[in-house]
Amino acid sequence: MTTPLTLTPGSRPDGTAVLKVVGEIDMSNIAAFAAALEDVPGRVVVDLTGVDYLDSAGLSVLFTHADHVELLASPLLAPVITISGLAEVTTVRGLREPAAPE
Repeated sequence: MTTPLTLTPGSRPDGTAVLKVVGEIDMSNIAAFAAALEDVPGRVVVDLTGVDYLDSAGLSVLFTHADHVELLASPLLAPVITISGLAEVTTVRGLREPAAPE
């Protein structure tokens, strides 16, 4: 059974492509996710704020496209994105900043 995933392409007022992703990104639907990113020419903002689960197959696709994606992530995905090193190779917005020492 395929894991539910919704991919909605769009654009910002400035013309920047946006791909809104909702659901779970895993091996069962990685081909659709990869194809959606490959269909966008140039820079694309990948809105992952609606993603509940991201496995290594999804991370692999994001690493492959790291040179032309900007990620919007929720705090739920912050540990996965940070530990994987993805935040070091592409722009990621929405990750919590570490608390300043008191």
